[in-house]
Amino acid sequence: MSARSALTSTTLTLLALTLAACGPSLPKGVKADKLDQWVSDQIGDPNTCVLIGRQGSGDVVWRYNTHTACARTFPACDAPGAQSVNDLLKATAKDGRARTLSCNTTADASRGVGWASGALPRHGFVYAAVMEGQNALPGRIMAEKLDGVFKDAGL
Repeated sequence: MSARSALTSTTLTLLALTLAACGPSLPKGVKADKLDQWVSDQIGDPNTCVLIGRQGSGDVVWRYNTHTACARTFPACDAPGAQSVNDLLKATAKDGRARTLSCNTTADASRGVGWASGALPRHGFVYAAVMEGQNALPGRIMAEKLDGVFKDAGL
């Protein structure tokens, strides 16, 4: 590796780390690994996604599960068409309205989806969550469980 390419590589690495440090994050004192564990204990499932974002913009500061799991779309339950959990986060960030929705995802009613969202006003955040599957929790139950998790986490 030449000195020039090593310098370029180092510069790019430092730039990436600087940008990552400037991105949105959870408030000081809220530990992401603990939040992961608590959410997993309460509503964890391979088909569950929980996002926390900034009120107003919806910029994501924390995510439970993978980008793939969180990018899936399911019936919106309160309107025609489908939505992703990020769509719900953006809507909640904009209007601050809590939502707890549930509906079937298959015609034979063997699978369902639960949606939950709401404000976390103490730090200016909102959350949105989705769970889909044969044993998906209703949105109202998800919201109750997540309210406890967020309170315990200091949100």
